[in-house]
Amino acid sequence: MRWLYLACLLLSSAGMVAMDRRWKLFLFARPRRGLVTLACGVAFFLLVDVAAIVLGFYGRGAGASLSGLEVLPHLPVEEVVFVTFLCYLTMVLFGLLGRVDRGRERR
Repeated sequence: MRWLYLACLLLSSAGMVAMDRRWKLFLFARPRRGLVTLACGVAFFLLVDVAAIVLGFYGRGAGASLSGLEVLPHLPVEEVVFVTFLCYLTMVLFGLLGRVDRGRERR
């Protein structure tokens, strides 16, 4: 079952992209601004991960569903994809809640 976790993350990300594209909630609403925001969030969380690795608080786990690929020692590729997905999910939800709130104000 290698690569299962990465495949699930990518499938979930594809669903988020489809939802964002359909309702223009984040990246598809303002692409340049969205990419900068997403990049800043991903960079922040990856810096926290790297700091935790350097300080010895974090290490790569062993799981049958992991790919085994590492971006850096103890930083699996799945972590980079997960952090990106988490930041993207947060921004899409923020856009969705903003749209719901604007809809309530109109009523």
